[in-house]
Amino acid sequence: RVQMLLDDGWSDWSAPSHFEVGLLDRGEWVGSFVGLPGDGRSSGPRGQRGAIHLRRRFAVGAPVARARLRATALGIYELHLDGRRVGDLELTPGFTAYRSTLEAQTYDLTEHLTPGEHELVATLTDGWYRGSVGFTREELSFGDRLALLAQLELHDADGGLTVVATDEGWEATDHSPIVAADLMEGERVDLRRPFPPTGGWVPVEPVPVADHVAIVASPAPPTRAVSTFAPERIVRLDADRQVVSLPANINGWLRVAPAGLGPAGTEIRLSHGEVLGDDGDVRMEQLDVIDFMTQQPLGPCQIDTVVSAGPDGPGFEPRHTTHGFQYVRVEGAPDLSVGDVEGVLVHTDLTRTGWFRCSDERLERLHEAAVLSFVDNACEVPTDCPQRERAGWTGDWQLFAPTAAFLYDVAGFTDRWLRDLAADQWPDGRVTNHVPDPVGPAGMANEVASFLTGSSGWGDAATLVPWAMWEAYGDEGLLERQYPSMVAWVRFALGVAETRRHPTREAARPTPAAHERRLWDAGFHWGEWCEPDVDGMAVFSGQEDQGHVATAYLARSLDVLARTARVLGRDEEAGIWTTEAEAVRAAWRAEFVDDEGRVTPRTQANLCRALAFDLVDPSDRAGVLDGLLALIEDADFHVGTGFLTTPFLLPTLADEGREDVAFRLLLQDTSPSWLAMIDAGATTIWENWEGVANDIHSSLNHYSKGAVVSFLHRHVAGIRMVDGEAAYRHFEVRPVPGGGLTWAEAEMDSPYGRIRSAWRIEGGAFALEVTVPPGTTAVVVLPDGVEEEVGPGAHRFSSGAPGVR
Repeated sequence: RVQMLLDDGWSDWSAPSHFEVGLLDRGEWVGSFVGLPGDGRSSGPRGQRGAIHLRRRFAVGAPVARARLRATALGIYELHLDGRRVGDLELTPGFTAYRSTLEAQTYDLTEHLTPGEHELVATLTDGWYRGSVGFTREELSFGDRLALLAQLELHDADGGLTVVATDEGWEATDHSPIVAADLMEGERVDLRRPFPPTGGWVPVEPVPVADHVAIVASPAPPTRAVSTFAPERIVRLDADRQVVSLPANINGWLRVAPAGLGPAGTEIRLSHGEVLGDDGDVRMEQLDVIDFMTQQPLGPCQIDTVVSAGPDGPGFEPRHTTHGFQYVRVEGAPDLSVGDVEGVLVHTDLTRTGWFRCSDERLERLHEAAVLSFVDNACEVPTDCPQRERAGWTGDWQLFAPTAAFLYDVAGFTDRWLRDLAADQWPDGRVTNHVPDPVGPAGMANEVASFLTGSSGWGDAATLVPWAMWEAYGDEGLLERQYPSMVAWVRFALGVAETRRHPTREAARPTPAAHERRLWDAGFHWGEWCEPDVDGMAVFSGQEDQGHVATAYLARSLDVLARTARVLGRDEEAGIWTTEAEAVRAAWRAEFVDDEGRVTPRTQANLCRALAFDLVDPSDRAGVLDGLLALIEDADFHVGTGFLTTPFLLPTLADEGREDVAFRLLLQDTSPSWLAMIDAGATTIWENWEGVANDIHSSLNHYSKGAVVSFLHRHVAGIRMVDGEAAYRHFEVRPVPGGGLTWAEAEMDSPYGRIRSAWRIEGGAFALEVTVPPGTTAVVVLPDGVEEEVGPGAHRFSSGAPGVR
């Protein structure tokens, strides 16, 4: 219980609150990891391995005062006590850097353990641990044995403790109704098979797990089935096929009631996709991918199969796989009604913290498409897409993390991911493309991994994401923990800049110029990625010079590293990183800015980045802005940026005084543009600006380009951080009206409380309402330039209606 000291004295005591400490050390686990004898590499190929089950029967004597079940696993586990599912968490224990960390969950079973006989059953499937991971569907990445570690702690009223832990007293079987389960391939279930299984039980055997693997609690919320979507329509194509259409593109699965499964023995096949063809059928070729090395197709994925147990049997819910989909082809089922099926949205159960509304319904739809894209891809880790890859790409989260931190509380979610980034970082400091990484630090022996790892913009997640989290939440402890990882990444990039050169530059200038010691142009770089009308696959040839991108990001990371060092009180190191940043910035100017102040390459992305990253001399900024505006006008006011620069384009234009151009790009309704996606029916953000129009393999659920909604939060509504301030302790409200909007409002729950900005133009006047939470201050800047600092409370301001160029 706590009291607060208020201006007029002490508050009343709060209501009582309590917490429990979990197991703080691996040595506190009584049992050992156990599994099915013979389970391993010989258990079958990827996507064909079924579930195994472990059980323990035990008796409870005296009444239980408190019962706690703690569990973790190699693979995905699900628990049942006396035939009832334990808890509502999905995909436990979660996706981590398994070589270093396993996460455990705790369940309160006090009300369910009465005196008498009980049975605890665990279901284990491949999950990320040994199942398909990523674009190439790597398997057996972290190990080849499924195993469970669990202990049930029974406390009686007299203080006695009984522990039921995983040991030789458990049994195991592979006689499972889950015939096959893979996170990417799908799940096959025969509901006629009994659960719990009645046969095949044999004694378990120990499964070794290295002593250095820590078992910890997750700082992130758990993954849950968060909401459901009823179908918009169900269309029968022929005697065998029906198509279920959901109102939105989601991550999760399709739940089918017993009535929708037909008579016992009916086999139903469900194929999940994002696109319908002209014939109304689900287009599965969008998910066809090839093995990077062999160039051979890997076959279909996202396909579930279920054999019915009849109308009196259980329904179907494939909780050991996930799919990214809006449409499902259902083959072999009886006529389905809307009540027979529902889409289940599954993601990490983050708390919503930010909202935006305005007078333009299309912008509101764009905002919610970005929100849905994020939650669809916030499933254990921040993934790139929920269908063909589901990998925690570093570049994607580097770009979107600041936006996500406005929309949701992602502090623990990102803390966990950054822990794994550092764990999987290579010995030479380079950062993997996705986290957790199936290849891991040992990947230096892998030719493909060695070639593709260490890209600018992606690896810079090591520096930029911790800083974004500090700005949003003020957690210096996170900065302190990640600082060695940040330093290692920057030193890797500086080392490549100093010792290697791009082949085309070597050929053009055999004797390197002095500034090239700080020019980062060698190694593999994804570049801007997904620019309109640019062949992104050209980067794989190794001939694409991305020095302008990489050197810019090196300067940015050095800036952030210097600022991090100052926050941590490492002033001497801060000075070193500042000096390095100035040298890298000078190298960028020497190579990519001519004597007339013109920047090359002359692309929207490069010129925007030059301004956003403060790469050019102040005297050249106006000319660079003019060049950017000319490129935008040449593109008929269509966006020309890809992954890396799209988040900066509109804010940079507005900050340079050209909010008119920013709004014109935002409201553009022909491709490439955001509203072209929305007008085409997108409920989530596309990977490519054109969707699948030019590339059938592109994803329709990538949040990266959705980072544009930060412009709505921070410019249109005007809720902005102040440089050098953390956690909105001191912030700014500086709305930028335009685009024909007559009103806009945003709210966000900061660490100190609710911030609100709401403006309206009526009768020739601009009216603004601002809410400032306790313990904070805000500078409010009206469109006419009037500025006022205010403290906690609700405030109202008005001025003449602003003109819009």
